[in-house]
Amino acid sequence: MKQKHPAPVSVFHLSVIVAALGFFVDVYDLLLFGIIRKPSLLSLGLSETEVLTKGEYIISVQMIGMLAGGILWGILGDKKGRLSVLFGSILLYSVANILNGMVTSIPQYVLLRFIAGVGLAGELGAGITLVNELLPKEKRGIASAMVAGFGVFGAVTAFFMKEQFDWRTCYYIGGAMGLALLVLRISVSESGLYDQVKKTSVERGNFLMFFTNRERFGRYMRCILIGIPVWFTVGVLITFSDQFGKAFGIEGIDPAKAILYQYLAIAFGDLTVGLLSNWLRSRKKALFIFYGILAFFMVLFFLQDGGSTDRFYWICAGLGYGTGLSVVYITMSAEQFGTNLRATAAITIPNMVRAAVPLSLLLFKGLRNLTGNYITGAWLTAVIVMTIAVLAALKTAETFGKNLDFVEE
Repeated sequence: MKQKHPAPVSVFHLSVIVAALGFFVDVYDLLLFGIIRKPSLLSLGLSETEVLTKGEYIISVQMIGMLAGGILWGILGDKKGRLSVLFGSILLYSVANILNGMVTSIPQYVLLRFIAGVGLAGELGAGITLVNELLPKEKRGIASAMVAGFGVFGAVTAFFMKEQFDWRTCYYIGGAMGLALLVLRISVSESGLYDQVKKTSVERGNFLMFFTNRERFGRYMRCILIGIPVWFTVGVLITFSDQFGKAFGIEGIDPAKAILYQYLAIAFGDLTVGLLSNWLRSRKKALFIFYGILAFFMVLFFLQDGGSTDRFYWICAGLGYGTGLSVVYITMSAEQFGTNLRATAAITIPNMVRAAVPLSLLLFKGLRNLTGNYITGAWLTAVIVMTIAVLAALKTAETFGKNLDFVEE
C-alpha cells in the first residue's frame, strides 16, 4: 500500500512544527502542577504536611485522567483520524487549565486536574504518529526527536511563568497558549497512510485487539514497561525533590527549579537519542545507552549525603538527560503496530506509562514503610523499575527503518 501524497524530504515539515508547538503547550500544562504545587496548595489553606499528601493524591488523579484520556484519544485517533485528536485534546486541556485558575477548593482542583489529564493524554502520541506517517522512514527518528526536544521547553517556560506570575495566572497562560495553537492546526494535513486505510474495511481503533492476540499483547505490554523509568524519575524523584533534599540533609530544594534543570536537560537528551538512533541505525541500541546514563545518575542521586543545592540540581539535570529516552520508546511504540492501531498504541502507551506513577508511588510508600527509611524505599523502587524496563527492552523488536505500510489483522 503506497502513501497517496509523498512526504516532503525536509524534516521541517509543517506537521513537525505544529506537533512540536503542541507538545510544548502539553508539557507546560502537564508539569505546571508539579512546579506550582506548593504555592497553590498553601494558598488554598493546606498545611505543609497536607501539601505533600494532597500533592501526591492530585498528581495521581491527573495521571489516572491521562490513562482514561489515552484510551479515549487513542481509539478516536484510529477511528476518526490523527488530526481529530490534535484538535480535541488541546481544546479540552486548555479549557480545563483556564478553569483550574479559578479553583477555591481541593475537590475542584482534583476534578480539573483529572479533566486536564484526559485532555493532555492525546497530544504527544497523536503528533508522533502523524509525523512518522507523513515523513520518510529515514527522517522519522530525527523528526520525533525535534518534536520532543522542542516540546520539553514548555516545562522551562512554566518555571519562568511561576517566577513572574501568581499560580492562577500560570494556568490562564497555559490555557490561552493552547487555544491560540488551534488556529495554526487548521493548515495541517491528515496522514496519507491513514486516509488509505480509512477507505478499506479493516477494523480501526479497537482497543480490545491488544488483548485478543497473545503476540500483540506482548508487544503492547513491553512498549509500556520500557518507558516506566521515565515517569518514575519525573513523577517521584523530581516532583518530590524537596522531600528527597530533606532526607539527604540538603535544605532549600525547590521542586520547580529541579523540574527546570531536568527539562532543560531532557531537551538535549531527546535530540541526542534521536540523532544517536539514526547514526547507530537502531532504536534499541540508543535506548540501552540511555538506560545506562539514567541508571548512572540515579546512583549519584541516591548517594547524596549533604552537599550543596547546586550539586543536587545538576544531578537532576543528569536524570533529565537520561530520561531523553522517552522519544525512543514512543517512536518505537508507533512503529510496532499497524496503521489501523498505530494511533491507539502511540497514544495509550505513553499514558499507560504516566498512569504507572500512582503504582510507583504505592510501591515507594510500601517499601519506605517496610524499611523505615525514605531513601532506601526510593532506591529499591528504582532498582525494581529499571530491572523490569531492561528485561522488557531485551525482548522488544528493533523498528529502525521499518515499513509502516501494514495493518493489524
